[in-house]
Amino acid sequence: MNYLDIFLLFAWYSCLGWIMETIYASITHKKFVNRGFLNGFFCPIYGLGAVLIIVSSTWVGTIFSGALAAGIASIAMAVILVTALEYITGFMLEKVFHCKWWDYSEDFANLHGYICLKYSLLWGVLALVLLQVVHPGIAGLVLFIPSEIKIALSALLFVYFLVDTIKSVADTLDLRNAILNHSSFSLLKYYEKILRYRRIFQAFPRLLILNADIINRDVRSILNEKVDKLKTELKSKFQ
Repeated sequence: MNYLDIFLLFAWYSCLGWIMETIYASITHKKFVNRGFLNGFFCPIYGLGAVLIIVSSTWVGTIFSGALAAGIASIAMAVILVTALEYITGFMLEKVFHCKWWDYSEDFANLHGYICLKYSLLWGVLALVLLQVVHPGIAGLVLFIPSEIKIALSALLFVYFLVDTIKSVADTLDLRNAILNHSSFSLLKYYEKILRYRRIFQAFPRLLILNADIINRDVRSILNEKVDKLKTELKSKFQ
């Protein structure tokens, strides 16, 4: 595999991760939830995790001669790498927002609420399915794509990722500014910003606790008030 192949695999697994997360969240909340940091249909943490698993598995295969030993070592390496990635991501997001985007504090054998044994084992199961079931077929399809198409497709996806990442980071920083410096905004302006980034709160419900103890700045109350208002308006139209 070359760098173009790796990038296309990253894009594919980012999209697959978004699909999995969105289906799970939508079923749980009984409504469509765009479960991702980016605005588009990609979850880069899944793409990066998958690439780390695939590359590390290839590296482990050069060290162990036996298939069983190589398989066990690959899964163990996958658990370590993806768990570390989850910890770093959770840590960085909390440093930016002063709030955990997910919290495993109540789960057994957790570390600072960012990671826990249950989800680390789940990553191991997903890594096994990825390496043994999913990836062989996907890798075959990627390798089958002509070089010219790979270059064009990679360029388009790279531009898309770049634009979406810049936009999503800018939105996140704007939301962070509104949350941390709420007193600098008028009540109307603050409400507008919270409602503008409603998607982020739906994707990461833990953020709903932000400013919970501040009158007229409680994120959960603002969003619930908007929902109740819409329900009232809809009822009045159809009565």
